[in-house]
Amino acid sequence: MEKFLKLFKKLRPLDIIIIVIILAAMLVGVLTFFGKRATSSAQIEASTKVDIEVYFRNVVVTSNNSPFETGDETFITIRNVPYTKLKIVNVNYDRKKVILPTVNNNYQVVDDLTSPFSYDFLVTVEDDAKITKDGAVVGGNKIKIGLPVTLEGVDYRLNGVVSNISLSKKADGGTSINEEIEKQVNKNQDVH
Repeated sequence: MEKFLKLFKKLRPLDIIIIVIILAAMLVGVLTFFGKRATSSAQIEASTKVDIEVYFRNVVVTSNNSPFETGDETFITIRNVPYTKLKIVNVNYDRKKVILPTVNNNYQVVDDLTSPFSYDFLVTVEDDAKITKDGAVVGGNKIKIGLPVTLEGVDYRLNGVVSNISLSKKADGGTSINEEIEKQVNKNQDVH
């Protein structure tokens, strides 16, 4: 015991701090090994395919053809970080609209004739995602409504925002992959 006390007195404060840090790291390692501490992989509840709807407002297109085609691949960039090519599973678009008041205090929605080439697009892409308690994680990014993304193809590069995340449907009959996962995703995406 006396040898230990002599050795302890010779230690500097920095040496003591280093020893404490090493002991704490060893304790965390032991707790993780025996399952007493959750790691990030333990928080993943499931892996499944999700449909990510991306909304583009006021896209100027002078061609008669949509730049997006169902079945094509598009390269996605999430938060200015290039990710991967994804398959486009659905495309909806419409001309830019305006609201005009009518005589009887109602309103009428009509095409905006001042911007004849402006369109709003809703493009749905499909990807594999890990479902956590915080929602879907794609490419290491939590995918949430309002997240800015960029889709890029041969003749376009457009910035949009995620407007919806839902589970993909199976090819056979269009049934959901797993109702529990869908409930979790929908609960995380509910707007209050």
